Amino acid sequence: MVKMAKTKGSSKKQQKRGIDFKKIKRKIGRKLPPPKNTTNTEIKSKAIVLPEQSVASEKAGLAVSKKGLTLKELLQHTSHHNAKVRKEPLFSFPFEDALMGMKDLFLNHPEELKLHRYAVIEKLRERISDDEKTVRENLYQLLKSVILPGCKEDNQGPVISLMMAYIFNAMTHLAIGVRLMAFKFFDLAVEYHPPSFFSYAEKILQNYEDILRKNQFYLEDKVKLKNALAGLVRCLLLLPSSKEVNLPAKNIPEKKILQAFELDVPTVFAEYSVIIKKLKDLVPVLVNCFQDFLPVLHDSLDAQSFDCMLNILRSIDLAVAFFIHGIQQGHPESPPLDQSISSVLLKKLLVVFPLSPMHHLSEKDDDRYVILNIVITEIFMHLSEWICPPAVLFEKFLTFVEYVLLEKSCSKMRSNKAVREKQISTLIPFIPKLVSRVIGNWKNRLLQAFTKTFQDCSPESSVKLACLAAIEEMIISHEDLLCTDVNDSGLFGYKITWIRELPMLLILLGDRHSSSSKVVLHLLLRLGQRSLLYDDMQGLLKEFYSTDQDKGNICYGPFLRLARDSQELSICCLYYFSQLDSTLLKSIASCCLCHELDPFMLFRIIEVLHSTYKAGHIQISDFISFLITLASCFKVFPENIFPATERDIKTSNRATFKSLTSVVCSCLSQMGDNSLIFAILEKVILEQISLKPFLDNSCAMLRMLIALDSKPTRLSEQSICSLSNVLSAYLIDVAHCVPEDDDESMSSIHGQTRRYYLLPSFILFDRSHKLLNLVLNVMGSSINGRSFSLLSGDHICYAKGSSSIINAIVSVLLWLQREAKVQQILYLYKEEIDHISRSICSLQSLEEINVPIEERHIIKRAIDRLKTLTSSLYQILNFPANRGKLERLHNKMTHNCKVQAWKRRTALMVYEDLP
Repeated sequence: MVKMAKTKGSSKKQQKRGIDFKKIKRKIGRKLPPPKNTTNTEIKSKAIVLPEQSVASEKAGLAVSKKGLTLKELLQHTSHHNAKVRKEPLFSFPFEDALMGMKDLFLNHPEELKLHRYAVIEKLRERISDDEKTVRENLYQLLKSVILPGCKEDNQGPVISLMMAYIFNAMTHLAIGVRLMAFKFFDLAVEYHPPSFFSYAEKILQNYEDILRKNQFYLEDKVKLKNALAGLVRCLLLLPSSKEVNLPAKNIPEKKILQAFELDVPTVFAEYSVIIKKLKDLVPVLVNCFQDFLPVLHDSLDAQSFDCMLNILRSIDLAVAFFIHGIQQGHPESPPLDQSISSVLLKKLLVVFPLSPMHHLSEKDDDRYVILNIVITEIFMHLSEWICPPAVLFEKFLTFVEYVLLEKSCSKMRSNKAVREKQISTLIPFIPKLVSRVIGNWKNRLLQAFTKTFQDCSPESSVKLACLAAIEEMIISHEDLLCTDVNDSGLFGYKITWIRELPMLLILLGDRHSSSSKVVLHLLLRLGQRSLLYDDMQGLLKEFYSTDQDKGNICYGPFLRLARDSQELSICCLYYFSQLDSTLLKSIASCCLCHELDPFMLFRIIEVLHSTYKAGHIQISDFISFLITLASCFKVFPENIFPATERDIKTSNRATFKSLTSVVCSCLSQMGDNSLIFAILEKVILEQISLKPFLDNSCAMLRMLIALDSKPTRLSEQSICSLSNVLSAYLIDVAHCVPEDDDESMSSIHGQTRRYYLLPSFILFDRSHKLLNLVLNVMGSSINGRSFSLLSGDHICYAKGSSSIINAIVSVLLWLQREAKVQQILYLYKEEIDHISRSICSLQSLEEINVPIEERHIIKRAIDRLKTLTSSLYQILNFPANRGKLERLHNKMTHNCKVQAWKRRTALMVYEDLP
C-alpha cells in the first residue's frame, strides 16, 4: 500500500476551523442557569382591595347555619342531577349535610321557614321519588320534625298541594321501595292537612288498591307495607262513621276531622259516590290481602305481620262503618250490604274466626291473636245490624266476648295490663247491643261477665270508663233493656248493683282522676233525673264531702279539690234524692264552712238545697239547722273589722259572709209561714248567740231573727229577757270594735260599718220597747260592783276594763239617740239613762277603787258626753205635747204586745202538732 504524503495546505485548514458547541462541565448539585433565549413571564402587580365585594359582607344580616351557609346555598346542594353526587360527592357538599343545615337553620331562625316555605317545598319535593333510600328517609324526617310543624299555624293547604303531584308520581314509580315510601309521605300530608285526603280521595284509594294487588311485593317488605296501611287507616278515620251515631253525645271525639269539615266544605258529599265506589273495590282487595297472611298464623306471629294484619282489619272495619253510615243517612250510593260487601266478608273473613295458633304460644303472642279477633268482632257487630248472621257464627262471637270479659279481666299479669285494658275496653261498647239482641241464658251470662268486669277493674282504668258508658246506655238510653224478659226478675238486680257501686267509685277516684270523677257524677245526675238514686247511697256519698274525725277534726273529701263543673254536678245530684239525710247535710255544711271553697259554689249549694227543700226532699228542721250552722260557724278573717295591712284587706272574706247572711235571710223568709218558722228558729238562735260567737256571727243571727220577726215583736217574754243580756254585751263590743271618728255621718266608712252592726238592734228596739228597757237596765247595773265584772267576763269579748266599757256604753247611748226610730222610744226611759249616769259618776268618786289617771280621763270624758244626752232629753220632755205623744206611743205598744203574744201561742200550737 502506498502512503500518501500530507500536504502543507491541508494542515493549516484543520488548525483554523472553530468549535461549534462548547462542552461545559457542571458540578453535581448545582442549579442549571436558565437558557439565554427564555422569556420572563413574571408579572408583578399590587392587590386591589374591594371590601364591599367580599363573601362575608354579602351574608351580613342573613340567617346562616352552623357552617355559615344561607338557605339559598343549602337548597343549591339538594338538586344535583347525579344521585351519587347528592349522596356522597367527593368535592361537593353532601345532601344529608344540606338537610341537617336546613334543620339547624329553621330551628334557630323559624321566621326563615315561614318566609320561604314555598321555595323550600319546591326544591325538596323533587327528592320524594329519589332512588336512594337514605335520601328519602332524611327528607321525610325533615318534613315531619321541622318543616310541617313549623308551618302548622298557617294554612298548610298550599304547602301540601305543592307536594301532591310528586307524591303521586312516586306512587307509580317502578321501584317498590319508592312506591311504598310515597304512601308514607301522603300519610304525613294527611296528618297535617286532613282535607287533602278528600281532594285526592279517588286517586289515593286507587293507588292503595294497585299496590295491595301486587302481593309479591308487599310480602317481601312488610315494614313499608305496615306504614302504607297505617296511612290508609288514618285516611279512613276521617270518614263519617256509624260508630259516632251510636255513641252518646259526650263520648263523640271532639277532634273528628270530617264532622267539622263537612260543615265548611259541602263538596265532600259531592264526592260521596266516588269514595263509595272506590271502597267497594278496595274492601275485597283488603280481604284477599288478609288471607295471604293467614299462613303466618300457623307459626309464631311476628310483630311486622301482626301490624299489617291489624291495619288491614281496621281498614275493613272503618270502610264497613262508613257504608252503614251512608245507609243510616239514606244516601242513594250506599252499597247493599246484604249482597256485595257482606257476602265477601262472611265467606272469606268471618269464617276464619276465631283466629288461633296451631300450638301454645307466649302470653304476648296470645294477646296479638285476641286483638285481631276483637277487630273481627267489631266488623261482625257492624254487619249484624243490617244482615242476619248464621246462629252458629253468632254463638262464636258471644263465646269470644264472654271469654275476653272473664279471662282477661281476671289475669294477674302486670306486664300486659295496658294491653288487656285496651282489649276489654274495645268490646264493652258492644255489650248493650248484644244484651238487647240475645235472650234467655245468654243475656244473663253477658250481664254477669260485664258486672264482674265492672267490679274488678281498677277505678282509674279505661275499662271502668267504658263500663260507665255502657251502664248509661243500658239504664238510661234504653230503659227497657233489662226488662225484656219478664220471666227473669234477676236481670233487674244488675241495674241496682251497678248504681250502688257509683258512690264508692267516686270516693276511690278522688281528685287524682278528675275526668273520671266527672263521668261518674254526670251518670249520677242522669240517674237522679230518672228517679234512680237510692237514699241508702247517702251513707257513702257523705265521705265524698267530709267526715268527722277524732277530737272534732274534719276530714274533707275530694269534693273541695275538684273543678267547679264537677262540684256543680255533685251538688245538683242532691236534688234528686227522695229525702236528704241530716248527716249528709252536716258533711255538706262542713264543706261550706271551709275557706278553700269557692264563694260561687257556696251560694250555689244554698240555692240547690233551697230548691230541694221546696220540692219536699229536706225536712224543715234539718234545713233550718243547716242555715243556722252557716251563720253561726262561718269563720270571718281577719277578726279585726278594719284590717291594718293591705294583705288582710285583700284576703278578707267579710264581704262574702255579708252576702251569705243576706242569702240565708232570704231563704228563711221564703220557707213558709214566718210565724211558724220564727217559732222554730227563736230558741236555736238564742242558744247560739249565748255561746259568745264572733261579732260578725252574732250580727248574722240577729239579722236572721229580724228577717222573720214583725212589729210588735214575736219574741216571747223569756226570749226578751235572755236577749237583753246578750244584746247589751253585743252593743258594747260593736262600740269597741268600730271606733268613733270626727265625721259622725253615716256616709263615712266607720259610720256605714257601725250602722251595719247596729241596725238589727235598732229594729229589735223599735219592735219591743221592753227589750230596750231591759238592755238599759243591764248596762246600768253592769257598771256597779260584781255585775260589772260578771258581764265583762262572760259576755263582752272585746272591751276589757272599766274605762273601755263605760266609754262603749256612752257611745251606744249616743248612737241610739241619733237613730230616728229609736229616739222616740229612748225618751220613755230617761230614768234608766239617769241611773247609768249616776252609776258612772259614783264609780269615778269611789276612793277605794284604784283607777289610773288615764282611765279617769276617759271616764270624765264619757260623763261629759252623757250630760249632753240627758240635757237634750230634758228639753224634749218639758213640752206637754211631746209628753202626751210619748204616752200614746207607750199604750199602743202595750196593746200590740198582747196581740202578738196571742199570735205566738197559736203558732206554737201549730208547731207542736207537726210530725
